[in-house]
Amino acid sequence: MCGIVGIIGSGRVTHRLVEGLRRLEYRGYDSAGIAVLNDAGKLERRRSQGKISELDARIAAAPLDGGLGIGHTRWATHGAPTEENAHPHASGPVAIVHNGIIENHQELRDDLIARGFSFESQTDSEVIAHLIASHIKSGLSMGDAFRATIGRLRGAYALAAIDAREPDAIWVARAGSPLVIGLGQGENYVGSDSLAVAGWTNRVIYLDDGDFASVHADGTRIFDKDGAEIVRPVTVSQSVAGFADKGNHRHFMVKEIHEQPDAIARTLSRYLDAGSGRLRDENRLEWSRVGRLIATACGTAYYAACIAKFWFEKFARLGVETDVASEFRYRNPVIGEGDAALFVSQSGETADTLAALRYCKAAGAKAIAVVNVAESSIAREADTVAMIDAGPEIGVASTKAFTAQLSALLCLAIEAGRARGVLSEADETAFAKAILETPRLVNAALSAEAQIERLAHDLTSARDVLYLGRGLFHPLAMEGALKLKEISYIHAEGYAAGELKHGPIALIEEGTPVVVVAPYDQLFEKTLSSVHEVVARGAEVILITDSRGAAEAGETASQVITIPDCPEVIRPIVAAIPIQLLAYHVAALKGTDVDQPRNLAKSVTVE
Repeated sequence: MCGIVGIIGSGRVTHRLVEGLRRLEYRGYDSAGIAVLNDAGKLERRRSQGKISELDARIAAAPLDGGLGIGHTRWATHGAPTEENAHPHASGPVAIVHNGIIENHQELRDDLIARGFSFESQTDSEVIAHLIASHIKSGLSMGDAFRATIGRLRGAYALAAIDAREPDAIWVARAGSPLVIGLGQGENYVGSDSLAVAGWTNRVIYLDDGDFASVHADGTRIFDKDGAEIVRPVTVSQSVAGFADKGNHRHFMVKEIHEQPDAIARTLSRYLDAGSGRLRDENRLEWSRVGRLIATACGTAYYAACIAKFWFEKFARLGVETDVASEFRYRNPVIGEGDAALFVSQSGETADTLAALRYCKAAGAKAIAVVNVAESSIAREADTVAMIDAGPEIGVASTKAFTAQLSALLCLAIEAGRARGVLSEADETAFAKAILETPRLVNAALSAEAQIERLAHDLTSARDVLYLGRGLFHPLAMEGALKLKEISYIHAEGYAAGELKHGPIALIEEGTPVVVVAPYDQLFEKTLSSVHEVVARGAEVILITDSRGAAEAGETASQVITIPDCPEVIRPIVAAIPIQLLAYHVAALKGTDVDQPRNLAKSVTVE
């Protein structure tokens, strides 16, 4: 979602605020802005529609600077992405930036209008600035006004505010949405995540839900939701400054696709000992005591969980229930104390997944987080954490995080199978040997890129694309469809191939592109029957398979993308590469904004 950054100290802040926003642009890129208290004690704002480059131009045309400032890059929720709706919002001496959704904003707006306040935006956030100003107008200090304001807010927020009359502090608060304080020398920082402050410090404090704080150049004061002053631990963050470099690649997405062999190798090094050919004994859970596993996630992470369901049920004989996190808790699911719950999230801040975790923990289930950010909210609240270690992922469409999630989940399934007595030591060794081949085989799968780029031309004018798969490859087909539609804006749907005749085949007409994900397995012949059915109705089939599948299919498909032959257990990971490359090259040929597709944000931190 939106990105927040703030700096207080003796140094100049403008160019560094923009630098911090640039690191956070993956969180939102509809509009951006900064508010700075200049040397004359005047609060100045610069805002622009569009990306950070537009804000840069606005600042170059009308410079400003000082020793205190806040900035924001926005992903629109309330109000169109216009300059008027861009943050920071201001009221009198106060400026604020906000990430989240204020659910009672209309009620607050109506009350403020009745008391004479005027609104210039359609956002829910502007009410916060006016509320603080109204309390100051009644005689409260900034600290008391800030606390009174957050007491009236209902919803999710990460919030930073400054007051021109009290230039010694940035006031911050969080409820639902993440927020960190960065600790420097003679100055301090705030950010919506540790990447925001990674260029200046690696020492951060993660605020807990309900916390608010005053951040000063020489220290911080933190209060819990009841107003009691408390101390939160200082963490050394693993975030890396200067990561936002595409290198020789045109987009971050294709760079991250090509980083997958290394990313997967890093992931596997956490779970497998290459020397012994065994799993590392982490004792994450007493798997033998788990009666049922519940897996919840959103988007691409959800499809990773769906693939993992097959692995846990096959290798550990452990029943798995999967659900999208945004729906999960609203159906009042039955959770028992013998259950374990798996939460998959690249950022570790996905609001719906975090809410599902809290629901399961409250019901007595053990929570396992599969995340890419060790300091994230989901990681900190889970009972145990399985890191994926994919490195920062900037492209909104997840690629290396997805295959790293699959790699970690596969290792967890083998770990569970061994602990539950389903797999023998010999089985564990054999699986470990097969899994350790993944980076090499993923690298080999990347060699099909030139062929995929050529055939991508045929899809750029498509109106609809169907993706088909069976078994493990059904979730992968859904992931392929998601990739295509989110970055190329072509309508695409993924279906179980066996369900084709129960409705979706009605969509097939002459020339309809159908992508079939079907490395050879026990279901291949059934999938091939579905291929014949769509070809008979005029479909143009792109078949993603291995050498045996290609031989069995013969001339049936219009195009065949052949992945390297590989052990069955890792085929979904290897087969993910061509579906990613296909989506990328279609989008690149169409000229869409591949890394920052319209209406989407990398980390969805509001419900």
